[in-house]
Amino acid sequence: MKKTGPKQTKVKAVVSMPNHTVESSDRKSRGRRRAGVSFPAPSSPLELPGSYADLLGEIKRLIQTERLRTVMAASSAMIVLYRNIGSCILERQEREGWGAKVIDHLSTDLREAYPDMHGLSPRNLLFMRSFAAAYPDPAIVKQLVSLLPWGHIIRLLQRIKDPDTRLWYARTSIENGWSRNILEFQIDSCAYERQGKAITNFSAALPPAESDMAAQIFKDPYLFDFLGTADPRREREVEQALIDHIQRFLLELGAGFAFVGRQVHLEFSSQDFYLDLLFYHLKLRCFVVVELKAVPFDPGFVGTMNMYLSAVDDLLRHADDKPSIGLILCRSKNKLIAEYALRGFKKPIGVAGWETEMVNKLPDDLKSSLPTVEEIEAELMRKDDSTRKTRTNGARNRVEP
Repeated sequence: MKKTGPKQTKVKAVVSMPNHTVESSDRKSRGRRRAGVSFPAPSSPLELPGSYADLLGEIKRLIQTERLRTVMAASSAMIVLYRNIGSCILERQEREGWGAKVIDHLSTDLREAYPDMHGLSPRNLLFMRSFAAAYPDPAIVKQLVSLLPWGHIIRLLQRIKDPDTRLWYARTSIENGWSRNILEFQIDSCAYERQGKAITNFSAALPPAESDMAAQIFKDPYLFDFLGTADPRREREVEQALIDHIQRFLLELGAGFAFVGRQVHLEFSSQDFYLDLLFYHLKLRCFVVVELKAVPFDPGFVGTMNMYLSAVDDLLRHADDKPSIGLILCRSKNKLIAEYALRGFKKPIGVAGWETEMVNKLPDDLKSSLPTVEEIEAELMRKDDSTRKTRTNGARNRVEP
């Protein structure tokens, strides 16, 4: 008999509320169902009401608008801060004749106090001073210039000396949502000379939600450093990049991996979980759960993986399938911690560190059908090196825009 993937079945979901429960009998799930737990699956588009597309579009617009408004508020606060820092430096230099040595020492002390803020380099402090000198009126900065990303402001300081011309490019960039590259192109093509008019109203609305500028603001490394959220964000970026890479790597091996899903939703009545990657191995006849972490190994990862495997075995596994296999890939690990964390667990779970050898707990009869330790380690190391180079180049570009 030809084997097929897990059958989608309708479930009766019970959602816990503070004072009552809501039951729904028209939801679908992967595989079997149990009270209080399921792997939810979306309904077919053909089963949705005709007005669903309008509802989805409306909610997306609300989310985009509020996300942009929130990140713009944070970005504007950072730009005003940069201007105020530059004003302090400018005032002291004019009054006391500070030189480059003081700026270097100031940068060192500030970065020691705020190690996550890469925007406190000597070069960037000098840009802040130039920013304060170019915009002596704080009202103009607050109402207009603060809506620009810091990279745009630096380019304007470097390329445009006339204040009125600079203000025109600032406002026009915001109104059209120009990316930094488009801004430079417009400057090169003398857009102001061709169509510019003096700016008399310094207030400006937010850039278009789907513009290139809005996309750049969401990814602005200065902003995330300023907010102190850079490291968690980078961890998520690394995890997502590794998920993409490992998904392609395992499928390209041709060793029997069949892709089932990524970020597979596991829903309990009181909590939600998401499996990074879920495969079905055609030779082993079992599911393979892969979890990727951009942090060192934590014993708690094993408990979470054990729960995922139990849920997959209970809800998705067919009667003639073998027990599911789990693979945890993390930044690094202590061998003894990993061994103790795995001791006593009967489910086949492997832990691989990016920079050390794997503690492989898979049964011997399963190893030959899975990628070798060397294959996985080589791919992880290659991907990690590439990610590091990208981040290093990105950091260098931030210091020297």
